[in-house]
Amino acid sequence: MNIYVGNLSFRASEQDVENLFAQYGEVSSARIIKDKFTGRSRGFAIVEMNDNSSANAAISALHEKEFMERNLVVNEARPRENNGGGGNFNRGGGNSRRY
Repeated sequence: MNIYVGNLSFRASEQDVENLFAQYGEVSSARIIKDKFTGRSRGFAIVEMNDNSSANAAISALHEKEFMERNLVVNEARPRENNGGGGNFNRGGGNSRRY
């Protein structure tokens, strides 16, 4: 199960996050999401745990728990939604038809 970890301290390392979740079971990966231009943390992480019962226990125990002076938001990660972005600047307004 993939777990979303939000409101994460910018000081937290991937190892810090992994150690926090390892208290509840085996962690397959812990990845802090970083800004692609600056390389700085975006304040959230994705943790992967193969055992769903361990993952659910971690979610229950860590949601709203203080970690590095911030209250975490922890829940099951949802798949990214395609918002239709992708560079199509023609939003249907005006008279800009292509033939």
